[in-house]
Amino acid sequence: MIAQRSFWGAVNLVHGYHVIFGTYGFWLPNDPRGSWSDFAASWELVRFGKATKVSTRRSVAAVAHDRQARLAAKQSLKYPPVVLTGEQALAAANGFAEACRKSGFTIWACAILPEHVHLVIARHRFKVEQVTNLLNGEATKRLTRDGLHPLARFARNGQSPPTPWSASRWKVFLNNPADIRRAIRYVEANPLREHKRRQRWPFVTPFQGLNAPHQS
Repeated sequence: MIAQRSFWGAVNLVHGYHVIFGTYGFWLPNDPRGSWSDFAASWELVRFGKATKVSTRRSVAAVAHDRQARLAAKQSLKYPPVVLTGEQALAAANGFAEACRKSGFTIWACAILPEHVHLVIARHRFKVEQVTNLLNGEATKRLTRDGLHPLARFARNGQSPPTPWSASRWKVFLNNPADIRRAIRYVEANPLREHKRRQRWPFVTPFQGLNAPHQS
């Protein structure tokens, strides 16, 4: 059983995770809204400002920032920022479904947006970082197989193209049913905030409480 120690020293059991990861170029290490990175990987990005470390577990996506400075930083990326089309989002979803089938992941909510993905995932025997890596890997395989990889044209000398996903991820530990339901509601409403339709994916398992069977 995974446990997390609270501020007061009490141990809270972790039952799931709210995970957010972006497409390539969505959230740079020096994004003025904050980052989990301590440094920017290349000088071209550093010159737009040092990496901004944040420690909050709350989303800072809506924090006011200099949008023009952020867009200018994106111009210095090695590859164009990835913005998924609807067809590419569907391919990624099919990849997520394959990862669930292979590894027995339980996903309670999923929203695939053009530049980032929200997932509510049940605790698994794998660490959450490995779970997201496997989900991303199967999504990338499916994008490639369907001829939809957004960075396919940058493949060199028979090698695989660059990953369409950001290297970092943002995660929140979910310790009780109320936390899980709150995260699910947030994720399900996320497409609506971008004026898109609510998403329903076949690989998503409705949350029916912590006593419902799921992979651990």
